[in-house]
Amino acid sequence: MEPAISTGTEPIIWIRDNTCGLGPYRADLVETYWRWEQDPAVLVGYGRQQPESLEARTEGMARQLRGDNIRFTVYEFAGDGAVPVGVATLLPDPAVRTAEYVVMLAPEARGRGLGTAATRLVLDYAFHITDLRMVWLKVLAPNSPAVRAYEQAGFRTVGALREAGYWLERICDEVVMDALAAEFTGPSAVTPLMTE
Repeated sequence: MEPAISTGTEPIIWIRDNTCGLGPYRADLVETYWRWEQDPAVLVGYGRQQPESLEARTEGMARQLRGDNIRFTVYEFAGDGAVPVGVATLLPDPAVRTAEYVVMLAPEARGRGLGTAATRLVLDYAFHITDLRMVWLKVLAPNSPAVRAYEQAGFRTVGALREAGYWLERICDEVVMDALAAEFTGPSAVTPLMTE
């Protein structure tokens, strides 16, 4: 695990559970985000075939920071600090109070339940703070670890886009999943904050 990025103060954490937390998307982490995005597993998982230059990513960061999407840095609580380990994004459609969900974890953060925990926190935020009624996502069908993580966080499979993606040079389906506010159950990291 790489050391925490320090700006002289602890990172801002908006909501958290015992495993991880969500804070603001940060311009000073652009090179870290870029490194994660160029990982071969991420390129395959997103169905992309080519990497992006750091210069192009830096230019795109300025647009992302000004956009209407809801972006989070995902932090793992390790030792005495919070270590950035991923990015989660909600792409809202305010007219119908829904959003598409996208998440990416650093290679060193995978396989420990952080994707499920972060996804659950994003759904909690989406339903209790942003007041969305539904969040949806697409995942390549062969990516069964991601499908399981999304299911554990509260998503359900609702269909597929046939032959819409690529997985290791092979055409594959994209699974479409959704989560509804009305079905979001279990403990909330947000609602206790409202009663304090």
